Parts: sequence; structure tokens; C-alpha cells
Amino acid sequence: MPKYPKKELAQLLLQTCVAHGIEKVVISPGSRNAPLTLGFVNHPDIKTFSIVDERSAAFFALGMAQQDQKTVALLCTSGSALLNYYPAIAEAYYSRIPLLILSADRPKHLIDIGYGQTIRQEAVFSNHICFETCLIEEGRGTQLSGDDLQKVNGIKIKKALTVAKDRMGPVHINIPFSEPLYETVSELYDFTDSLIKQASIATESLLDETPWAVSELEKFASKWNRSPKKIVLIGSHVPDELIQIQMDHLIKDPSVIILTETISNIHGAHFIDHIDQLIFPLGDEEFNELKPDVLLTFGGMVVSKRIKQFLRNYKPEEHWHIDALGSLDTFDCLSQYFNISPKLFFSQFFFLTEQLESSYQKRWLLLKNQRGLKHKEYLKGIEYSDMSVFESILNTLPSHIYLQLANSSVVRYTQLFDMDPSIHVFCNRGTSGIDGSTSTALGAAFTQKKQTVFITGDVSFFYDSNALWNSYVPQNFRIILVNNSGGGIFRIIPGPIDSDALDFFETTHNLNASYLCEMHDFDYHSVNNSSELKTALTSFYVNTGKPALLEIFTPNQDNDRILKDYFEFIK
Repeated sequence: MPKYPKKELAQLLLQTCVAHGIEKVVISPGSRNAPLTLGFVNHPDIKTFSIVDERSAAFFALGMAQQDQKTVALLCTSGSALLNYYPAIAEAYYSRIPLLILSADRPKHLIDIGYGQTIRQEAVFSNHICFETCLIEEGRGTQLSGDDLQKVNGIKIKKALTVAKDRMGPVHINIPFSEPLYETVSELYDFTDSLIKQASIATESLLDETPWAVSELEKFASKWNRSPKKIVLIGSHVPDELIQIQMDHLIKDPSVIILTETISNIHGAHFIDHIDQLIFPLGDEEFNELKPDVLLTFGGMVVSKRIKQFLRNYKPEEHWHIDALGSLDTFDCLSQYFNISPKLFFSQFFFLTEQLESSYQKRWLLLKNQRGLKHKEYLKGIEYSDMSVFESILNTLPSHIYLQLANSSVVRYTQLFDMDPSIHVFCNRGTSGIDGSTSTALGAAFTQKKQTVFITGDVSFFYDSNALWNSYVPQNFRIILVNNSGGGIFRIIPGPIDSDALDFFETTHNLNASYLCEMHDFDYHSVNNSSELKTALTSFYVNTGKPALLEIFTPNQDNDRILKDYFEFIK
């Protein structure tokens, strides 16, 4: 027989969450959150996960929500536990991933009077949250009771759940619970439907959006049709078949070039998919020649620093950004924001556009071909290094997997190489932090039936080593750890290596992952040269009944030189 919480407030929140489609709840152990823990664990429509480290728990939830594109809930006890959610909340805010943060709290009259495990929890995430509220518990200091109290709390809960879904971001509900915390009943309370349910269930359809007036779009189509140089730049984006079809149509216009990144998940033979490789060697004359008349952007954050510098220094006449949820003026020249989904925008816009004779796309593709030939030539004689390692890894990844990338040098190296279009690629680029990449990858891997491979650097991996401390690691999950004994990116970017404080930038260490793998029951493999790596990769992805980690040790002192020589060579 199930044991539901006796507290009415806990049951109200539980049942409203279920009515609004919450299916997964990640719980970190504690006592103050016991009423909700009891509710979620015992409800047949909720799948619960127990993860001790709140920071890891939050990123694990983020990984699940990233894949499902549905709200995942987080539940923790009172006090500093809640603050550990913040890195993942910031990432969710900027990456537009829906999370429902549920924090148990002590009643308000017990805050700031010396009680243990209490902090000021209300509005603690106010700078990076889409909606926040604090529920009201009947009792001391509360004027409301009965149906009136239920109604007020119900409105707050439904508002939070609706915002998380509509704005695709994190929301926070703080819930005060007085003792006793563990009293239970065997049945759910009978709340009225109007109190807990949505008025209607929205469907995921372009028909739910309001199209732009054709007369308004015609003004922009006229500019588009007159412009011989147009760039479409796609930031991070989930795989989308319709967007792919629309871009395949758009590239037929010789006045249009499409620039993508590895995490755009959009592919095409005539797209520019290695932006840094192409534009790094360009000079003023070439930049002026390639400067677009119209820049059209959509998707999330852009990795390439060089494309940002190019478009900020050589500003287009027009910059249009398309996004149903908000605008991004990344290049300091935004002239028009279309508050509409890219899919609906292009569905309307294509009927108003005409192809224009131009050599613009041809010029970009000529440069792409030249850089590609030089890229292959350089790699033929390359010595063992981070760069040769990434070439080997990316050439041997199985088709149709889900690939998770850590930040820093990992995502940047990956962008220099071709990616199998069947592979779906993800990275925490909302805040570009290293702090939860492994936990995110595990949450995503648990959600996907297909194999997930996670490529990470050593600092990122060891920083988030608690990610392995849970019971939800799929047997076919694979981690590739490139260990160059420190934050290698700080030897690549200008500044740190010429300073007298390099040790404080690059985190030099002598750690390896063997003991962590033994503790968490991962198969462990390590390599130190190209031949060992080639042998290891031939069987690494095979499901052996256990998750596995391949640690690749590379020379810390050579990686930066080899990468810098690469960019000089491809000029």
C-alpha cells in the first residue's frame, strides 16, 4: 500500500505536477523535503532518481530535459543544498532547458533566528530564473486557510509549471514545511480538477503559433531579394528534420551561404561547417569581400570566437535574428528580431523570396575546399597530440550515436573535423562551464536508448567526478577522457602562457581516472600513443555489460604548438 504525505500542501504540489505532465523527479536526500519525497516516490506516474550531490543531480536532470525537451523536476532539502543547483540553473536559463526546482524550507518564522540548516531561500536564483514563488503553509503567521489557501497555492504552482513549459527554462518553487514531516496516508486527497489541472493541453504544432503578417514579411523579403551577399548562421540547435529540409532548400540560392557548428546538428555539403578553420587566416581585404549584406541568425549560443569577431568588426548592413522566445544581439548590430520559431518563419518566408545570381556562395566554398586540402595535408604528418587524438576519435565514432561534448578545448577541437550527420551532438554552451558536463551526459544517456559517448578533458572530468556516483549509468555509456595534465586551453589562448602565473590558469596535475573507474565499476582503458589508441578504439564502443572509460594521455608541452602550427599551415 502506498504511503502518501499527510501534508495537504505536499499533496497539492504532487498532484498538480502529475496533472501538468511531470514524469521525472531527481531527489537529493534530506529530511525537510520528506513530504514531497514520499509523494513522488509512491506515485505510479512519477519516475524518481536519487542523487546525493545536488550539483550533479541538477546537471543530471538538465541532461534528461535536454533530450526529452520536457520539464524535469529537482527536489532538495533546506539550507545550502539548494545553492548547489545554481550552476545547472544558469545553464538551463541560457540554454532554454525546462527545469522545475522544488526546495523544501523551514517556516518563515524560523529563518534568521539561529536554526540549523536554514538560509534565505526565497528568490535566491532571481537573476537566472524564469519564474519563482514561495508557497504558503497553513499555520503560524498565515491568515489564509482551507479552500482559500489551496487556491492561492494552486495558482502559484500552475503558473510555475506553465512558465517552465512555455519559456523552456528553469522555475523555482520554495515550499515551507513545519514538523512533523513523515506522517503518511494511504490515499491521495480529492482536489477539484480546476485546482490542479491545466485549462487545456497545448499541442506541439506550428499551428499554435501566430504567423507574421505577410505584408510585414514582404518588406524584409524585398531586402533579401536585392542582397547579393547573405549569411545564415546557426548556433546550437537540437536535431530537427524540418529545419534540415529548409536549409537544404535555402542553400540552392547562390547568394546565400550557411554557417553551422558541430552543435548546430544541421549538415550540408555546401555549408561552412568548420568556421574557425576557414576564417582564421583571412586578412582585411578578404573580410571586406566576405562581409554580408544580410546576416540571418537562429539557434542558441555560438562557439566560434572568430566568427563573432568577424561580424562585430565587419558589420552587416542588416542583422535579423529569429527566435520565438527572445532575441540575441551577439554581434552588436541587430536590426530586426522575429519573435517566431525558425520553422514557421522559413515556411512563410520562402514563398516571398527569389534566388539571386551571385558569386558569394561560390567564393566561400572555394575557400572551404582550399582549407580542407591543407587540413588533410597537415594531419598526414602530425605527431601524437591532442589534435591527432581528436582526428582518431572522430573518425571512429559509431554512426547514429548521441555525442556529448565537454567545454573548453574539447568542443573547439571537435569543430575542426567532419562529423557523421547521423550523430546527434550536444554541449552545455549556455554558460560554457566545465562544472557539470559529465553529469549532463549521464542524464542524457539514461534518457536515450541509443548509445551515448561523452568526450571530455581532464580538468572538466575530475571537477565533476561525483557524476559517476549514481545508479543510473547505462551499460553502453562510454567516456573518452583526453588527459593532457591540465587546462590545455590556457596554453592556446593568448595571455596565460606569457604570464608569470601559468600554474594558476592551467591546473597542472598528475591524476588519472583508474581509481574512480574501479570505485564506480567502469571498465578502464588507457593509452599513451597513436598505435595504442588505434587498437583501443576498435572495440571500445562494443557493449560489454559495463560502462567504460578510455583515458588518452597526451603531451602537455606540445599540444599548443601543434595547434598554432596548424592554423599557420592552412593559410
